Amino acid sequence: MKVLLQKNILSLGKIGDLVEVKPGYARNYLIPQGLAVQPTAANVRAVEIAKQRYLEELAKKREELAAKASVVDGKAIRVEARANAEGHLYGSIGVAQIVDLLADEGIFVEPEFVVLEHPIRELGQYEIPLDFGPQVAASISLSVLSIDGQVAPSLMDESDEDDQSASEASDELADDQPAAEDESAE
Repeated sequence: MKVLLQKNILSLGKIGDLVEVKPGYARNYLIPQGLAVQPTAANVRAVEIAKQRYLEELAKKREELAAKASVVDGKAIRVEARANAEGHLYGSIGVAQIVDLLADEGIFVEPEFVVLEHPIRELGQYEIPLDFGPQVAASISLSVLSIDGQVAPSLMDESDEDDQSASEASDELADDQPAAEDESAE
C-alpha cells in the first residue's frame, strides 16, 4: 500500500515522501497516528504546504541554534572537584554538570546538545563537543581542577619527565667526567 508521509519517520522517510508499506502497518499505525495519509490530490497539496511550513521552521530553528553555537564556541570553563593523589575524581562530571556550569556562565544549552562519550573521572583539560544539529556544531574547553589545588598527574608527569631526563643527562655527564679524570691520573 502506498502512503504519503505527513511527518519524518526515521526508518521510513521524510515528510512528503510517497512510500510503500504493508497495508496493516498503514491502517493500524501510520494513518491513525497522523503520520501518513492516502495519496490523493488534495492530500498531496496539503502535505506540500505542510512541508514548506516545516522547512521554514527548520531554517529558523537552525539560525537560532547557529547563533547559540557561536556564543558558546571556544568558551573555557573550570570546575573544581575532589580527587585522590593519582588525579582520579571521587565521582564524575557528566552532561548535567556541564550544562549547569554553562548556565552559571549565562549560556543555556539543552543536555542533548552536549556530546560526552563517557563521564569525566580524572583531573585535566578536556575539549567537549556540542552538536546543535545538522551543520551546527561548537566546542568548549573544560578544565577539571582539584579542590585542594592539586595539578593533574598527567600534566605533572610530563613536566617531571622533562625534569628527570634533564637530571639524568646531567648525571650521565657527571659520571663520565670523573671517569675521564681517573684514567688521566693513572
